[in-house]
Amino acid sequence: MEYVKLGNTGLQVSRICLGTMTYGTSKWRDWVLDEDEARPFYKRALELGINFFDTADMYSRGVSEEVTGRALRDFSRREDVIIASKVFHPMGDGPNERGLSRKHILDSIHASLDRLGTDYLDLYYIHRWDYETPIEETLETLNDLVRMGKVRYLGASSTFAWQFCKSLYVADLHGWSRFVAMQNHYNLVYREEDREMNPLCRAEGIGILPWSPLARGFLTRAHQAGETGQTTRAQTDDYAKNLYYRENDYKTLERVLELSRRKSVTPAQVSLAWMLHKPGITAPIIGASKMNHLEEAVQALEIDLSAEDMNFLEEPYQPHPVLGHS
Repeated sequence: MEYVKLGNTGLQVSRICLGTMTYGTSKWRDWVLDEDEARPFYKRALELGINFFDTADMYSRGVSEEVTGRALRDFSRREDVIIASKVFHPMGDGPNERGLSRKHILDSIHASLDRLGTDYLDLYYIHRWDYETPIEETLETLNDLVRMGKVRYLGASSTFAWQFCKSLYVADLHGWSRFVAMQNHYNLVYREEDREMNPLCRAEGIGILPWSPLARGFLTRAHQAGETGQTTRAQTDDYAKNLYYRENDYKTLERVLELSRRKSVTPAQVSLAWMLHKPGITAPIIGASKMNHLEEAVQALEIDLSAEDMNFLEEPYQPHPVLGHS
């Protein structure tokens, strides 16, 4: 396993981050693994050297945090792992059980820490931008969490570049803790973040932690236009159908499949290797519902791509509408 600093911080994280949306309760989504099925993935991830685990309060309505907390307590020491969670999405029906108000953030951090069974989070994200709460209120509250020792680093996920830039400016203006990580939507068939967000992050020393690095499975196997994947998630994930499966996406997939054949590796490994070669990328956040998914992701670190390989993969790309911010 390779370890790198998260942006300009001193925090060392594994170059593969295990996302835990897949683990929690199948009562929330059919494709989610229940706790007994999920626990071996945490254990194997730790054995492979992964020290970075990403969850969110809204995954399985909190059950993912509970499963994650129990597994990491059983299989590791708290000081050896980096735990990230998020706040924004509704956690109940009440008007204050969502968003980025001071009330909801404070209520949410205490609930997340309780579910995870820890005194602090290594990284706490705003899961999306809140158009109804002043960013000053949000940032001051997050700064207070850092000062209280409940959170050690701050991040954001899937904002527009102007929103993220404004957040950095406001934090600097007031002397508050600034965001050090951006978890954004980025992969071979969705590269709109290369226009503004990724260059902004590189310029500001922000760690980039892409979600959906395999385009929710689109980049893992050959399939015909209109055909979804073979897993339960692929067949029921309407969100993925809105993000991918455009005509030109299949041209990029063809390049991935061809290069994987040339190098005798899987399409998923080629797609992850491409991302790991991109400047500014700290760690893609991968989901794994089968053990070989996890092991192949780690093996992708060993794949070397030349400049010609990178250009070969990127050449078919055509601009997309901005997707994934909702």
